[in-house]
Amino acid sequence: MSAALATAPARLLAAQAFSRAAGAPLVDGNAVELLHDAAAHFEAWLAAIRGAQRCVLLENYIVRDDAVGREFRDALAERARAGVRVAVIRDWLGCLGQSRASFWQPLLAAGGEVRVYNPPHAASPFGWISRDHRKLLVVDGRVGFVSGVCLSAKWLGNPARGVAPWRDTGVAIRGPAVAELERAFAEIWAGLGPPLPPAPASAVPPAGGIALRVIATQPSTAGMLRLDQLIAAMARRTLWLTDAYFVGVASYVQALAAAARDGVDVRLLVPGASDVPVVAALSRAGYRPLLEAGVRVFEWNGSMLHAKTAVADEQWARVGSTNLNAASWMGNCELDVAVEDAGFAAALAAQYERDLGNATEVVLSARRRPRRTLPAPRRPHRASGSSSRAAASAMRFANAVGAALADRRELGAAEAGPLLGAATLLCALAIVFALWPRVLAWPLAVLALWLAIGLAARSRALRRRARREGEPRGPC
Repeated sequence: MSAALATAPARLLAAQAFSRAAGAPLVDGNAVELLHDAAAHFEAWLAAIRGAQRCVLLENYIVRDDAVGREFRDALAERARAGVRVAVIRDWLGCLGQSRASFWQPLLAAGGEVRVYNPPHAASPFGWISRDHRKLLVVDGRVGFVSGVCLSAKWLGNPARGVAPWRDTGVAIRGPAVAELERAFAEIWAGLGPPLPPAPASAVPPAGGIALRVIATQPSTAGMLRLDQLIAAMARRTLWLTDAYFVGVASYVQALAAAARDGVDVRLLVPGASDVPVVAALSRAGYRPLLEAGVRVFEWNGSMLHAKTAVADEQWARVGSTNLNAASWMGNCELDVAVEDAGFAAALAAQYERDLGNATEVVLSARRRPRRTLPAPRRPHRASGSSSRAAASAMRFANAVGAALADRRELGAAEAGPLLGAATLLCALAIVFALWPRVLAWPLAVLALWLAIGLAARSRALRRRARREGEPRGPC
């Protein structure tokens, strides 16, 4: 990925490291087109769906019952009536409040299939935390799309109210890697019901000269986290990141800081005003260690920045659905493509530089506090100030208390206040629990009962499966 890796043995070692970290092979012979913002995505997606002859596989976190969602549903239904196999995976939580079951009736009546990922279930009390956050479309095994765009008119903005379109990025892929996209969809589909029939045995012919990896992560696999850390360690000149919901874990923040201290031009572009204000506040609470290490942080001045991209040394690039936070890395089903091609990386880097033209840099002030270098322009739908301040304060509070208890780093004078606040809060809680023990007992009782119901339901389900499959049951 850089001049230092120009020798053949080093390239082989890098390829091996990338494959093992991501759990994804390098697939050559592809054509990759960069797609900017929702309008270009929707046009390309609908054209592909309407031209489908064999099958359409759609997997998306949000499908909203609005003009965009209905246009896609109706296009899918038309293809299903024409005999094309249409299979849709939608996330239960992502679509909650966005589209009801009745929204899908025209597609189901036309012969399409819709499966819901991870609805609440008594046998898994906390299973709902895992989400299918992918944005994938594959048509006829010949073209595939990977993106951060959901099927909602929100991504198009609202010109009548002066709301600009959301900034998002995706790719269209043709070539052998499309089979990897189909395989990623099929794995999730099979976990929700009967599997898809086997795909035709014929190989997808080459469509270009681009090599890429399809990184399809599932809960607890952390393949994208390992690859992100590896890229941060191997970058020699530049590492430019765009992320919608950045909440850096310690190991990744340390990797970025180490790269910046080593002379790498590390940049992070995040939203200035987020559709999830609490996450924006958590992002800002983590700016300080990055800025102190030399990482440059920029906040987007538009309505919402939703892209998830990375480009390193203008040789390697990533586009997809994974955000730089623990939920995406560890808890969700995500889908990204990592492209090893100088031309594609250069195009993504050029787009990154254009995006910085609509962003404001955050710097450390004389008092070592992060501040914007210029006043932010007036934006629609600005984040709630009280919730943002509360979330940022909670993050600083937790960081200071955790560091003090674990004695894992040297604390500064600025953290004396949070520590005193923590001590006062704990004393107050001790007094409340001593005088009114039911304040503590009732929540614990409810939690214990909920867990007991979940474990009993899981045990019952396992016993039923054992009887169906003739498996020997365990003791008691």
